[in-house]
Amino acid sequence: MSEFNKDDYLNDLPDADELAGQGAPADDAAKPADSQPADQPAAPKPEEGPADAGNGDQQDADEDTLTPLGKAKKEAADYLEALQRERAEFINYRNRAKKEQDRFRQHGIIDVLTALLPALDDIDRIREHSEMDDSFKAVAAKIDKAFEKFGVEKFGEKGEDFDPTKHDAILHKPDPNAEKETVDTVVEAGYRIGDRVIRAARVVVASPQA
Repeated sequence: MSEFNKDDYLNDLPDADELAGQGAPADDAAKPADSQPADQPAAPKPEEGPADAGNGDQQDADEDTLTPLGKAKKEAADYLEALQRERAEFINYRNRAKKEQDRFRQHGIIDVLTALLPALDDIDRIREHSEMDDSFKAVAAKIDKAFEKFGVEKFGEKGEDFDPTKHDAILHKPDPNAEKETVDTVVEAGYRIGDRVIRAARVVVASPQA
């Protein structure tokens, strides 16, 4: 049996640097298995919804982005718009109420005038065919002024042109001197309020001879 030589045994062993190089893991092996290579395309991003989806949400978002001063201005503008609408509705209501009031007032005047027409006709006949004392003239004048105050206009006089829209001809009398139809005699005076004829004047018409 050969003698064990210590120096020869130590010389046959590999160096420590070689052992360290063989045991170190490669750079690629050290990377985690789930890592993504640089040359591969990135994963697609999830699709975004339409930009205009949810107008109400967008409005809420806009309001949330307003400053306190901006919110106060917007609230003031909303109140002003509501106030203007209320004012317009009130003006329309007031105008309608005034028209209705004027219409009812006119109807009341017409009812009173219609009831007094026989008395007014008698006063006119007395004026035309007899002498009136001062007291009676004063009463008749007051009645005329009272109706004028309420917009009642009396019409129908001898010599004026005949107008079938306001004259009611009860008789046509040929007149050799007449060049056109004129009122010859007023039997009953006419009355109107504005453009509305309450009663046409009843007249005798002088007509040119054929």
